[in-house]
Amino acid sequence: MATPTAGTGADQDLFWPMPKFYFSVDIGDKTDLPFQEVSGLDIDTDIIEYRHGNSPVHSTIKMPGLSKYGDITLKKGVFATDNQFFDWIAEIQLNTYTRLTVVIKLLDEDGNPRMTWTLKNAFPKQVTPTDMNSQTSEVAVESIVFVCEGMTIQSA
Repeated sequence: MATPTAGTGADQDLFWPMPKFYFSVDIGDKTDLPFQEVSGLDIDTDIIEYRHGNSPVHSTIKMPGLSKYGDITLKKGVFATDNQFFDWIAEIQLNTYTRLTVVIKLLDEDGNPRMTWTLKNAFPKQVTPTDMNSQTSEVAVESIVFVCEGMTIQSA
């Protein structure tokens, strides 16, 4: 069998990166929510520097420390009867809010998940309503920022 080359149809996944415009978001028990944009799926590790006093090397060694997860921002269009973002943020009082699992799936052309980010113990940190401008013809977009205590990434 010949070595596959770019553009041979069935073998395109070997040569073409996935497009980022087809995705799905699940928050708690609400599935396939219609978001316009997802950003902030960052994972960062603190670096611990150490050098013992009798080390013959005149530099520190670096070790991995605690992991930190970025704030995840979700943006969507504003609809007249939808107040879900503000309902979520209003429920947060004295740490009594039920933390959620947020699942973000990057989909292939058939709607099957190819990459999945699962946020653990997530809760909303910030809600930003749309800005308003009488001189533009843009859609009203609001955003919600979630924080989480852990993230797993899985590929299909």
